[in-house]
Parts: sequence; structure tokens; C-alpha cells
Amino acid sequence: MGKKIKELMAQMEEKWKGIRDIRDLVVQEEREFSQAERDTIEKSLDEVRVIEVKVEEERKDQSLMDQIDALGKGLEKQRAAAQEPEGQNGQPVRAKSFGQQFTESPEWQAWYKQNAPGGRVPDGAAGIHTPPVEMKGLLAKLLGRKELLTGVSAVSAGAFVESDRTGIYETLGRYPLGLRDLISVRQTGSDTVEFVRQTSQITQATTVAEANVTTFAGSTGEIEGVKPEATMRFVRVSEQVKTIAVWIPATKRALSDAAQLRGLIDDELRSDANEELENQLLNGDGVGENFTGLNNAANVLVQAFDTDIAATARKAITNLLINGRQIPSAYLLNPQDWEGFDLLQDTQGRYYWGGPMAQGPRTLWGVPVAQSFFQAQGTGWLANWSKMVLWDRMMATISVSDSHSDFFIRNLVAILCELRAAMGLIRPTAFVQIDLTSGS
Repeated sequence: MGKKIKELMAQMEEKWKGIRDIRDLVVQEEREFSQAERDTIEKSLDEVRVIEVKVEEERKDQSLMDQIDALGKGLEKQRAAAQEPEGQNGQPVRAKSFGQQFTESPEWQAWYKQNAPGGRVPDGAAGIHTPPVEMKGLLAKLLGRKELLTGVSAVSAGAFVESDRTGIYETLGRYPLGLRDLISVRQTGSDTVEFVRQTSQITQATTVAEANVTTFAGSTGEIEGVKPEATMRFVRVSEQVKTIAVWIPATKRALSDAAQLRGLIDDELRSDANEELENQLLNGDGVGENFTGLNNAANVLVQAFDTDIAATARKAITNLLINGRQIPSAYLLNPQDWEGFDLLQDTQGRYYWGGPMAQGPRTLWGVPVAQSFFQAQGTGWLANWSKMVLWDRMMATISVSDSHSDFFIRNLVAILCELRAAMGLIRPTAFVQIDLTSGS
């Protein structure tokens, strides 16, 4: 291993140690990654990928040099084995090897001087075509013709030109998730979570005059002076922990030969499980193992369409304040509905919300706006989102096993991602479902 490769590998080891320390701390504290930790890990992974590319380039350069040296030695042996002509003094005239003829030719020297500043072809060079060089050695005599060693042919110098394998891969991408950042997230160690919801509150307070009799008989002028008794009611609500899972088969050889494949699979599986979690939180129908999502929850407030989407969104605030007795923390909208608000204009063509050059936080009537691709277009939400609670029984984890079916004897493994959680609306009236479609 060359000195340069050792230095690069040491840099990779240092980056990995930093990533591993963060991971171990998160596992030890049984929590999620903070945003700062996520940013640090993503930056370190990007730097590791860059170093991997450099290591691969150094290895390819070393391999290329080894092949060139091997070719020169092999040709030299062939030349020595062939009958050598005598010179003027009776001494054998040593013919130049193919490698020498190629590298010492005027055509190659001129091309190399122009295209390899500093003695090395740049890493980013594309479309490399070396000039044809006439070869006058043993092979030409055997074939009865002149041979040209070029950088185009795969059986000539082109055999030494390797593609630059960058190590970059680009995935199809995933929907950004926004709901989990709005709601309350807690932990549970049970398969069932319970909470108590108030169904009626104390509303009996009133003014009371001082009593003027010891025994109240109801006669004119008598004041009993009795204070009103208050009542309030509660209901116990139980929510079951649900499981969201997805797995993919893979060969042990594929995971061993392609180091990046395992990380790609893990990321894809986790992303798919977390996407389904957000979909369930919003759209689960409560049937079987499905969550009862917000769009199918009972006793939430409703705001009908009124005049236009801007007026409707504003009336939802009043609805939540009066009927829900809550201060809104955010709107949740489908991205296409949020686009509709952004493009609203007055009669003079001016954008209500500042237009494309607007700066600052994105708000609607002074309330922050979050977006979710899993919220159906035409319906939005305004809420105090702390009143929706997600209980994490087990965050998305990855496990690998060859015990599925006949995977053991076929050198296959199942890579499984699984999460378990429960969701409940502590106060349904803290949520207003907004109809953003005229005439619906």
C-alpha cells in the first residue's frame, strides 16, 4: 500500500471514529439524533465518500503503473529470446521494446507534453485519444505489416485506459417529512398507552349573595347564600401500539462486494417506514393494524370554505380560538395548496404574501406553515399540534437474518426495518380541518 493511500485511509478512519462516537452516544442515551448531529454525520459521510474516490484513483494509478512495468518486462524478455542482428563491430543490436518505441516516439512525446502538464494526465480529462505510433518490432515482422499502438483500441494502448469510477450514486429521492417535527413525541415501554381526556369542564361559577337566615325556607326576602357545586367528567382513552415494517432480500456476496449497497438499503428501508408512519398519522383508517389518522379522527373542528382560501384560513383561526380554546401552533398543508396561497394576487397583480423575492419565515396570517405530501390536496389543518402525541415503542431499527425460509443454504439474508408506535389525539378540538376547495 502506497504512502498516499495510507494517509487517505487514516483520514477515513478518523472520520469514521467521529461518526461512531455520535452514534454510540445516541444509542446510550436512547434518543434521536439532534439536527446538529445529523448535519455533522452527513458532512462527515460526504467527506468519507470524497476520500474513497481519491483512494480508488490512487489504486488505479498504481495498478496502471504495475501493468505498464509488467508489459515492458515481458516485451524485453521476448526481444532477448529472439535472434538479434549484429552491428558493425559484430555486437548484437538491441531492438527497442514496444514500450520504448511508443514512449520515445515523436508523436507520443508531443502529445504527452501538451496533455500531461506536470507529468500526469489530469483526473478530469475526458475523451483521451493518444496519437497512432508506428511499431517496428518483432510482432510487425511476424504479421508482415506495421503495427499502430493507439489509445482507442481495446486490444492496444486502450486496454490501459480505465473508466473513472467516482463512487457517486443518486437515489430517486424521498418526500420530505414535516409532521413529526410538529407533534409531541414521547417514549413508551408498553404495547398499550392510556391517557385521560376531559369531556366536560367546570362552568358553574357565579356570584353569591351573603346568607341572611340560618334556615332557608324560601320566604320573600330570605337569602340562602349557597355556593354552586361544580362538576366535570373524564374518559379513559386507550391506544394500541402498531407495527410498521418492510424488508428486502439480498445476497451475502452483494453486501460483501459492494460496501455502499448496505448503507443504501438501510437508508431506503428507514425512509420507507418513516414515510408510512407519517401517512398513517394523517390517513390511517383505524381498521385492523392501521392507526386512526387525523383525517379520520372524531370530534375535530371543521372550517367550511368561505369566500376564498385566504379568508377560509383566517376564519379557521377564529374557529380554533372560540370553539377549541387553543392557540394555533401551525398550519399543515399539501404543497400544492400552499402554492395556491403563495400565488394569490390583488386586483393590481401584486402578491399578497410578498411574491418570489419575499424573505423571512413562511407564515399564513402570522401562523407558521408546515407541508406534508401525505395530506390530500384541498384539505388543510390548523392546530395546536402539541395535542397530538406519538409514543415511540421502538424507533426504526434494522436487523439482518438468514433464518428466513431457505435463505441460509442459498447465502441470502433478509434485511428488515421495523418500528412500533402509538398515536393519540389528547384533545380533538385542538384541530381544525379546513376545506380549501370552493363548492365542495
